[in-house]
Amino acid sequence: MVDPSLPSDRAAIEFDVVVLGSLNVDLVARTPRLPRPGETVIGSSFTQVAGGKGLNQAVAASRAGASVALVGAVGDDDAGVFLRQVVRAEGIDDRWLETVPGVPTGRALITVDDDAENVIVVVPGANAWEDDALGDDSPLPYGRVTLAQLEVPQSAVARGFASARAIGSITVLNPAPAAQLMPALVARCDLVVPNEHELELLGGAEEVERLGIERLIVTEGSNGVTWFTHGTTHHHDAFVVTPVDTTGAGDAFCGNLCAEVAAGLPLDEAIRYATAAGALATTTAGAVPSLPHRHDVDEYLRRA
Repeated sequence: MVDPSLPSDRAAIEFDVVVLGSLNVDLVARTPRLPRPGETVIGSSFTQVAGGKGLNQAVAASRAGASVALVGAVGDDDAGVFLRQVVRAEGIDDRWLETVPGVPTGRALITVDDDAENVIVVVPGANAWEDDALGDDSPLPYGRVTLAQLEVPQSAVARGFASARAIGSITVLNPAPAAQLMPALVARCDLVVPNEHELELLGGAEEVERLGIERLIVTEGSNGVTWFTHGTTHHHDAFVVTPVDTTGAGDAFCGNLCAEVAAGLPLDEAIRYATAAGALATTTAGAVPSLPHRHDVDEYLRRA
């Protein structure tokens, strides 16, 4: 965690990873199978946990050993207080985490079946903020790597990446949920990390490369990870585990990838580490609860 005695000029503080993204309270129901449209199924359990791709990825990077700042917004409700407590407990700097008056904190409604597949509905709430966290008087903190997703407005991510690029940060976009990317955002991405479904919705690898993105990493679940750099294709097989819940796997991958890139690892080594972290995340239920600590990933790789 950043020492509170550091200078009050927040922009002068340096982090390994700065995460620009969402914070939600996840409402998770377990069912034998996912319901079809119009169908009601009986659930077996219900939990309420911290989540949101921004928070998840910040926690993943912090547990990997990186110093992390989180830029985002919560509402002025009990859920917002709860999420800020989680952020601080995980050793993440929350000075860029805004509280938006009169707006509810984001929620995610998640159903997980016995095969560990899930469907998710996200209600953004305060995550739809625009100016509070990225106003001219509150510049983005410096991070060796800046990571964002699309559960917050693309315009906010584009402005954040412009600020990050200006100070020499590596920008990483996890385009989830998938959406047509603004040209201004594409131009500011050093690395794009979709899963195979998001890549399909983006038009495929060739279309993404046509947009001018030279480094693309595609997570493919049990098929592993494929990445493209300057026209060359590479692949890493998945690590074999018995999955319980896949909800946090992509976030574990992204957070650990950025932590390792910030530490100076070559991209292929960072991907191997992130792939192991993503696999381990599927062995525990819930998003934040599933995110592995560094010693767990290190031990797993020693045995792999």
